[in-house]
Amino acid sequence: MESIINKLTEIEDAASAIVQHAEEQKDALDKEYENKRRTFDEELEKQTQERLNTIRRELEKNTSNILESQSDASTETITALQQEYEEKHTEYAHEILRRITEV
Repeated sequence: MESIINKLTEIEDAASAIVQHAEEQKDALDKEYENKRRTFDEELEKQTQERLNTIRRELEKNTSNILESQSDASTETITALQQEYEEKHTEYAHEILRRITEV
């Protein structure tokens, strides 16, 4: 009878050791998973920031090009209007005077 009790005690001790070992492995795997997840999150955040910075630079460059183009077009229009005024300002003045005196 005592040998049966001893065997049951040995089995219980072995089962307890197996459970404890499994819990230790689970904790180790949890830590490993957490470290891998943290590393992945950090790498993903870094890649996302790099991509956002690239997109931001491209948008700023495109906006700058558009503004420069519009500025050049405006400058050309102003130059053309000034040139037309220089060439025809006397003609415009006569036309204005003629319309005023017709009334």
